[in-house]
Amino acid sequence: MADVLPLVEARLRTALGEPDARAAVTFLGADRIEVLRFHGAGQEGDVVRYATLGMSAQPMADPAAMLADPVRGPRAELVLSVRAGRADTDKVLRPLAVLAASPQVEGVVVAPGASLDVGGPLWPGAPFTSVLVAEPGGLVEDLELDAPLDPVRFLPLLPMTPNEAAWKRVHGAQALQERWLTHGTDLRDPARRSVPLE
Repeated sequence: MADVLPLVEARLRTALGEPDARAAVTFLGADRIEVLRFHGAGQEGDVVRYATLGMSAQPMADPAAMLADPVRGPRAELVLSVRAGRADTDKVLRPLAVLAASPQVEGVVVAPGASLDVGGPLWPGAPFTSVLVAEPGGLVEDLELDAPLDPVRFLPLLPMTPNEAAWKRVHGAQALQERWLTHGTDLRDPARRSVPLE
């Protein structure tokens, strides 16, 4: 089923342009994960996007299931967008690959509304140690695959400060996103402060 990945990469190129860098990370007991970097064009020229490639090679399995279905199940890749030149965000490659490998390594199903913790700063000096998985379909459209395969969804990641992550655990993803919206939070700012949570 490895032929899913060329289709996924083609969809990323269609939506985001040509990648200007790529790195591969391999974890014990998991398939290789690549992270592609895209620099925005036109109005979004100051935005750099990082997209995983490899997470969707296999469907994510319900950790409670006795046997993983090798064909059916949700498939996804992760996309992170940040403003370029404000932080050393290229160091996010390994944390992103770790998150993309988590369905294989830890048996988790990554879905919108979930929090993913990287156990340290997303990049050197970053105020974020986790991300909120947002709804797909805005930046990169879902990639339909031949039945019975599920489509590949491209899940945006929104960096969260530790305070935001703790608040989200209590109040939920929707409430945090509404708070960001109310305060006009620039979620692409790699050096932003936590949104007021009072």
